[in-house]
Amino acid sequence: MAAAAEKSGRWQQRRRTRKDLLVAADSLLKQGRTPTLEEVADEANVSRATAYRYFPSAEALLVEASVDVEVPDAAAVFGAKTGDDPVQRMEKVDAALHAMIAANEVPLRLMLANALQQRAKGDGPDMPVRQDRRSPLIEAALAPARSTFRPADFEKLKAALALFEGPEAMIVFRDVLQMDNAGAQKVRRWAMRALIEAAKK
Repeated sequence: MAAAAEKSGRWQQRRRTRKDLLVAADSLLKQGRTPTLEEVADEANVSRATAYRYFPSAEALLVEASVDVEVPDAAAVFGAKTGDDPVQRMEKVDAALHAMIAANEVPLRLMLANALQQRAKGDGPDMPVRQDRRSPLIEAALAPARSTFRPADFEKLKAALALFEGPEAMIVFRDVLQMDNAGAQKVRRWAMRALIEAAKK
């Protein structure tokens, strides 16, 4: 994430454009269609050239769109009975994302491959090749206890927790470490507790 791009607003705008393409693709898919990239671009009110800057192909866009709608939002994760304890709230995030990842492993692996392909094009650090779906959930998990952390430590904690919540962690546990789901969950939750405790004032 480029600091200069953040300050100018260009990075945020490109994130919104990328999200608009995913929403447009999902809308067309729900109509029972398998749209081309050009059709998605039209639906999102962007040019075909712009769409190709964000996705290498229609297939890449449709794969990610199918995953995008499966990610739970904070309202679905945190019910009325959820307390303020950041560890317990992060465990809820972990359970929700783990279930989503387990149900979508193949498209998520394809999405990661497409992101690498898009990054190889070298469009610059402010061109997003992935949506950030985990950070809003992590932010919501930690929000009630925000005053427990110094501002700088809070930001570092969010970034560190993001390392454990996503398909990349699943690949490390499964492919590299040869761990089963139960073992991986124990490690993730141990790391989450350790990070949260270490970040407290």
